[in-house]
Amino acid sequence: MAYETILYEQDGPIATLKFNRPDKLNSLTAAMHAEIRDCLDKIDAACTRVLVLTGEGRAFCAGQDLADLDFSGEVDLSYTLESDFNPLVRRLAGASYPVICAVNGIAAGAGANVALACDIVLAAKSASFLQAFARIGLMPDAGGTWSMTKLAGPARARGMSLLAEPVSAEQAESWGMIWKVLDDDALQDEAAKIAAKLAKGPTKAYLSARDAITAAAVNTLDDQLNLESKLQGALAASDDFREGVDAFLQKRAAEFKGS
Repeated sequence: MAYETILYEQDGPIATLKFNRPDKLNSLTAAMHAEIRDCLDKIDAACTRVLVLTGEGRAFCAGQDLADLDFSGEVDLSYTLESDFNPLVRRLAGASYPVICAVNGIAAGAGANVALACDIVLAAKSASFLQAFARIGLMPDAGGTWSMTKLAGPARARGMSLLAEPVSAEQAESWGMIWKVLDDDALQDEAAKIAAKLAKGPTKAYLSARDAITAAAVNTLDDQLNLESKLQGALAASDDFREGVDAFLQKRAAEFKGS
């Protein structure tokens, strides 16, 4: 299908998906979600080893486009979440490849929480994160209460939720919400650099690390030790582990295949 609200590029194992409604600050509609789902299907089928998610224009994503909702009666936001936002967050958080988010501008509402669902979040210095929900009588959704609490802690999660004040990119970095802040004109180059590195790396090892780090939020130490043992045992049987060991012993760069 031809896309009207997103841009998609596949460069070998590296996929780039860009929100493309700059005049609406890349706010999300039901039609846009449908295009994103179709695009992710293509990305999954393309032997992708890393995805870069970003936005066109001066915003990453302003969350739900309120103009796309029907206010003639009672608005069923639970349906919008269950049909669109929650599947997107689950898909990004559980992708079979690392996901890099390059936040090029404001990430507001569910847009902020879509970004925080990604594995590595980079942000331009001019970017900011805003849990804007309380401004219209709502609470954070699309995984926001989970990601904010996990990344920044409950006190900051409450502050962001109740006060609905923007958090600068530099503040988000200092709170541990994101990986790195960059000059605006360096953001996309850094995302491309990291994508190129991950695309050549041991994909299964990356995904196992992600799974273990996610599980650590609820596991006891014994649970975590057992999980690490299980995951590490599986990785030791992989082609990439054998290649990594051979390359180390032969004093050469490893050539990982993601298998």
